[in-house]
Amino acid sequence: MKFPEDFFEQMKLQIEEAFATMRELEAGAIANPTEKRMVGHYWLRNPALAPTPEIRAEIEDTMRRIKTFAEDIHAGKIAAENGKRFEHVLHIGIGGSALGPQFVADALGSPHDPMDIFFFDNTDPEGFDRVFDRIGDLLSQTLVIVVSKSGGTKETRNGMLEAEAKFAAKGLPFAKHAVAVTGAGSELDKHAQENGWLARFPMPDWVGGRTSVMSAVGLLPMALEGFDIDGFLAGAAAMDQRTRAPEATQNAAMLLALMWYYAGNGKGEKDMVIIPYKDRLALFTKYLQQLVMESLGKEKEMAGEIVHQGIAVYGNKGSTDQHSYVQQLRDGVLNFFLTFVEVRKDRHDGRFEVEDGITSGDYLQGFLRGTRSALYESGRESITISICEVNAFNLGMLIALYERAVGFYSSLVNVNAYDQPGVEAGKKAATRLLQLQKQVRTKLAAGPGKAAEEIARSLDADPEDVFHVLRHLASNDPDVQIAEGDLPADDEFSLR
Repeated sequence: MKFPEDFFEQMKLQIEEAFATMRELEAGAIANPTEKRMVGHYWLRNPALAPTPEIRAEIEDTMRRIKTFAEDIHAGKIAAENGKRFEHVLHIGIGGSALGPQFVADALGSPHDPMDIFFFDNTDPEGFDRVFDRIGDLLSQTLVIVVSKSGGTKETRNGMLEAEAKFAAKGLPFAKHAVAVTGAGSELDKHAQENGWLARFPMPDWVGGRTSVMSAVGLLPMALEGFDIDGFLAGAAAMDQRTRAPEATQNAAMLLALMWYYAGNGKGEKDMVIIPYKDRLALFTKYLQQLVMESLGKEKEMAGEIVHQGIAVYGNKGSTDQHSYVQQLRDGVLNFFLTFVEVRKDRHDGRFEVEDGITSGDYLQGFLRGTRSALYESGRESITISICEVNAFNLGMLIALYERAVGFYSSLVNVNAYDQPGVEAGKKAATRLLQLQKQVRTKLAAGPGKAAEEIARSLDADPEDVFHVLRHLASNDPDVQIAEGDLPADDEFSLR
């Protein structure tokens, strides 16, 4: 990164303010002012830092309960209704409630894990069916984890209802297979309690979805899969300790944040391309898309001035990317900077040479370093992060590094990294559209076939919205018919 020699001096005041803001956040200040919440994901891997004895006790108690629950599942003390041991997990969540567990499962998983895991991470009906097809006859030995902080997330609720229906169709009592991870007193919490679910684990209001992987959201599936959750938390705590160093040049998270600031001129003018050279880290980019973009993509800064901040994140894995979009990265529009992630350990089971003295892993290392050099020669700047191997400790360390870098960067550009007003706006718009769908269907029941524009006028609605609602209904509701005209606007819709 070709930052100027006086860059750190230029940024000195902002760096000091970012360090001070982070110290206040870790001490329990209201770090998310729009939602009036503390931000406590750093306490999850070091409960001694928690600002109150009650919060510390909650973290430690949750950890003990997770370990005991997983041990009882593995030992068969908590068994399926048919008396057999649970061998599979269906994890239902969306966004941070799914991305963290998915990333960890892909990075650490093996065929020898005590339980395998499936995910519902959307509200796509065909997606549900595909997962059910993969589970097949294993449903009777499948434990279901439903994750929703508010308990009212529609995508998660839909997945839960679909799962309940599938269990009922197979004659299986869903409650005897179900666990909730949610906020205390939420709709989901009440539903689980009223229906006698196996267990309920808390998701505190001071933990955001995109930083929840070290809460019960991530630790419960990790424990069930047999992963080293103590090592995972220890890695994060070790990185936290290192990145509290008050000297910017000795602080990896601050260096990372400063390089993002330099590359994008403090305005996100360049995209962040993440290329991990390891199949186990293929989902790291997807994980960082939410962590970085949901945290930093904000219309307004803290004082309310419109700034349109953010950094776009994309990538896949090396060396696959060298056969896809690296061509543009080297020779095309210079609107990005790169981060290479290097894993030094190739494999654990011996050495196989594909040429005299050369292994497949040697090629992978060569492609990483060669691509890095070729891009630099072409004026493309990059960051390289290197870890010795992919294990629970190093994964926790890597996640913690980026969590703190995001926190530092948000201070450097003065935005709230811990709210998501744009996401809430999308939810409200979706709710309005679903209400419109009900109104449109009522209009269809009132008489002969009608075109979208006629129905829209009667509802004072957008004709385009109404047209697509009608098309959706005609594609999925057997009672809604369509008589196609010469043009889409001439299509007429009716009920059987």
